Amino acid sequence: MTESTSSSIHISADPGAVLDVIADFEAYPQWAEQVKSVSILSEDGDGWADQVEFVLDAGAVKDTYVLEYDWDGIAEDGSGAVTWQLVRAGVLKALDGTYTLTGDADGTQVDYALAVDVKIPMIGMLKRKAEKLIIDTALKELKKRVESLG
Repeated sequence: MTESTSSSIHISADPGAVLDVIADFEAYPQWAEQVKSVSILSEDGDGWADQVEFVLDAGAVKDTYVLEYDWDGIAEDGSGAVTWQLVRAGVLKALDGTYTLTGDADGTQVDYALAVDVKIPMIGMLKRKAEKLIIDTALKELKKRVESLG
């Protein structure tokens, strides 16, 4: 991932509980405000989603896009990394990211890195600002969802 933005949050739940929420794509519209609908297009042999289609309405950016996920490196306790890459979209040119989950005595440290690019010209500083907003919103919503289920 080139020129990505990153941030972290601590969630008071074990990595497995955090991973369960990340992997439950069909529930995203219930808690991820800008995600309007989700469809799992394909799964690997272990039941993990490989390709997922999202309908996004983030005010200025409205798009339907497909992400391909890689669940390699996930330990039995749920720690590890989940990565994704943009397969296709209308407005987006890139939406590549990683969640890294690390368990500790008090729960899970979640590190999120994201690289966004759009097909319309945009100053790099504005792209980074948009990435930061997406990441901060996603982490806060993820934390709220995971901790509300615990």
